[in-house]
Amino acid sequence: QLQLVESGGGLVQPGGSLRLSCVVSGFSSGFDLYYYAIGWFRQAPGKEREGVSCISSHSGTINYADSVRGRFTVSRDNAKNTVYLQMNSLKPEDTAVYYCATVNVACYTSTWMKDAEYWGQGTQVTVSS
Repeated sequence: QLQLVESGGGLVQPGGSLRLSCVVSGFSSGFDLYYYAIGWFRQAPGKEREGVSCISSHSGTINYADSVRGRFTVSRDNAKNTVYLQMNSLKPEDTAVYYCATVNVACYTSTWMKDAEYWGQGTQVTVSS
């Protein structure tokens, strides 16, 4: 059983930046984030959930949705059990609730966004002037 907690969302003007954090904890003493791939997802009102980015356990593989590539950067600090999503050049269409989740398949697969298991509660990102 894992717990994921997102933070860092908020209201930002178009062109601005935000950094989201996802802190992962396990209920066993042997928990180590190193063994988990983590995905970032988002869901806007009336739209389907979208996979935004995926980072493999050792950061060797990173995947981005076309809609965010070049603007968003995912990273992780396994020692802090934390995964980050740096979002730059934000657009109104980036407005959504952002979630992090553990991913059970390799991030280089085209279906990584369909195999998430443990989810956080989400953090709202609103891009508006």
